[in-house]
Amino acid sequence: MKFLQGLAIGLMLVSFVAPSVQAKDYLVKNQKEYKQALKRLESGDKIVLANGVWNDFEILFKGRGTKSKPIELTAQTKGKVILSGQSNLRLAGEHLIVSGLVFKDGFTPTSEVISFRQNKNNLANYSRVTEIVIDNFNNPEKYSSDKWVVLYGKHNRFDHSALVGKRTSGVTMAVRLNTEASQQNHHKIDHNYFGPRPILGSNGGETLRIGTSHYSLTDSFTTVENNYFDRCNGEVEIISNKSGKNVIRNNTFFESRGTLTLRHGNGNIVENNVFFGNGVDHTGGIRVINGDQTIRNNYMEGLTGYRFGSGFTIMNGVPNSPINRYHQVDNANIHNNTLVNVDHIHFGAGADKERSAAPVNSQFKNNLISHNAGIDGITLFDDISGITFSNNALNEVAKPTISSGFQSQRFELKRHENGLLYPTKAELKKRGVSASLAPTAKAQVGPTWYVKSEPTVAFDSGKVWTIKPTEDSILKAIEQASSGDIIELTEGHYIVRKMVSLHKVLTFKGVASKVSLAFERKTLFSIEDGGSLKLQNLTITGEDAPDSAGNTLIRNSRLPTIINYRLLLDGVTIKDLDKNHSFHVFDSGYRAFADAIRIENSHFENITGDVLRLDKERDDLGIYNAEYITIKNSKFIDVQGSLANVYRGGTDESTFGPHVEISNNEIENVGNGKRNKSKALMTLHGAQVTEIQSNEIKNSPYIVLNHTVGEPISEVSNNRFRSSSKPEVTELNSGLAPTAILSGNEYTPN
Repeated sequence: MKFLQGLAIGLMLVSFVAPSVQAKDYLVKNQKEYKQALKRLESGDKIVLANGVWNDFEILFKGRGTKSKPIELTAQTKGKVILSGQSNLRLAGEHLIVSGLVFKDGFTPTSEVISFRQNKNNLANYSRVTEIVIDNFNNPEKYSSDKWVVLYGKHNRFDHSALVGKRTSGVTMAVRLNTEASQQNHHKIDHNYFGPRPILGSNGGETLRIGTSHYSLTDSFTTVENNYFDRCNGEVEIISNKSGKNVIRNNTFFESRGTLTLRHGNGNIVENNVFFGNGVDHTGGIRVINGDQTIRNNYMEGLTGYRFGSGFTIMNGVPNSPINRYHQVDNANIHNNTLVNVDHIHFGAGADKERSAAPVNSQFKNNLISHNAGIDGITLFDDISGITFSNNALNEVAKPTISSGFQSQRFELKRHENGLLYPTKAELKKRGVSASLAPTAKAQVGPTWYVKSEPTVAFDSGKVWTIKPTEDSILKAIEQASSGDIIELTEGHYIVRKMVSLHKVLTFKGVASKVSLAFERKTLFSIEDGGSLKLQNLTITGEDAPDSAGNTLIRNSRLPTIINYRLLLDGVTIKDLDKNHSFHVFDSGYRAFADAIRIENSHFENITGDVLRLDKERDDLGIYNAEYITIKNSKFIDVQGSLANVYRGGTDESTFGPHVEISNNEIENVGNGKRNKSKALMTLHGAQVTEIQSNEIKNSPYIVLNHTVGEPISEVSNNRFRSSSKPEVTELNSGLAPTAILSGNEYTPN
């Protein structure tokens, strides 16, 4: 008894003399204080960055915490610590947590904004980055590739963060397996907001990539769940899976162009994902390649994409494929998926002389397909005997593409509380997705304090400024206006003495029948980063332009830009661009990219140059200058240059454009000038979708269509060619006969 009492007293004395070490919080106000605090960190400690802007701060967060006592780096107030300029973050060690930081108004000086490693030998493990925002943190050199978040090491987590506005080349987020220390990593990527990523106009625009082709036969065991992909339009692959044993589940894809692509790697599971296309062009679902893939309980609705970007695709492979090509689909288990108003379901996609290995040993069962047009949307590109079809339901399809394993019947669909459509017939409840599927909502992801704002300012969405034709009234209005505003020009003649460098989204609109505009510099409008231009109900003349060659009504900045722009001309008259030779209407800049260029209801006359010059990307890397080019319901008379020069070179298959529509126009004496080097009315080189229809073309040279890659869709139909040459179509790389459809055209000598 005395012994026990003595022991108790001894323990009390030890406790009193040597109390446990308390974790410390270090509030730091500059980089020097941060580095000092970093040296003192122990398990359970926390560095707190003071609120404010931290410029040019390359953070190395290094330490070894424990599971119960991690080391933390956080903001004094989440969202109020801004890392700008040339800043980035590297983690190295174990049991680290970073939270609450915002990267904007700058770019990383290295190849990664957030990296789960210090260098090749010092990685992060068991660490977490949460509630982080990277917002338009872009290198000004568009094709100087960088990545925003890269996971190395093992057992790391990236969650509840927002990655928005990646405009430059390079994947938004990547998981690397380049060393044994980063393989079989068991990372978790969850509850993140992958915000709008604009069309890149080139390969290299994936939103999430797991692995690379070099390590694609290695397992990653990465879980990607409960994320929201909002209009992620960079290129054809939204998620590019290039490793094995990954789980991709419970993610929502909203109006995102492209697909969740099982590009490399075997034994992956894709389940419980929801795709809402809402009829947006090129919205896709899931593309299946490689072996032992499981695709189950996924919901796809309103998807318009085709070929490699279709709503559902099973690809052909390459026999004995090199590691970087297409491995044969083998033992794919595809069941209980719902496809509603999915325009294209492709089996054996990509079949050609190289990709000749059709899918084998695969199951397609208990899926439900319904389309308002009464079609199944299925296209077969090769032998499908290696796929067993069973118990699939079709909604009132008169002529199913595949007869065996598909039951066509009439059934109604009703939208449930989860926002998904289900058949009302009880006997179909085991077809398609389960009633328990709960789509991840936009409000459930990202930091709670981050506002998910719209990325693009719409034309005509702001204030109206009404001006009169006084000196510099247009320039003064531009200075006062904000993006989205409308500058209304009342009756009269306006003269612009200076070139307008446009960094805003503005509409210039004539509000009377007699509104004309002239300019005294070589260029009227230069569209800069952040600028977009709409001209409506105006007459623009080149009568006051300088007498020099190469004037341009509208052009892009002479420097490369990273923000996509829009150019709309509606109801305008453009005439007398003739002060000297080569006076162009619009000339794209190098590395400039337009989401859309539209000319409608307009009149062009007496022009010595070209109308649209979209041919600056001549390095044949699959890069181009505009996604959608539309010319309709307009007149072009006496234009010495070409109507449009569009160029997309190379054989890359990762993009969807350019798209060209030229319809219902009157075209007379266009393209005959001696300085029109192409000697063509228009040259469309590498356009992926071309529609030239119902035009009246008189006394003009031929149309040139050069097909360069993939399976372009080109149609020239119902045009009247009077004293004009027939279109010329050339397949530059496929070796096939021309695939363009030329139909219903009328050719007369006068």
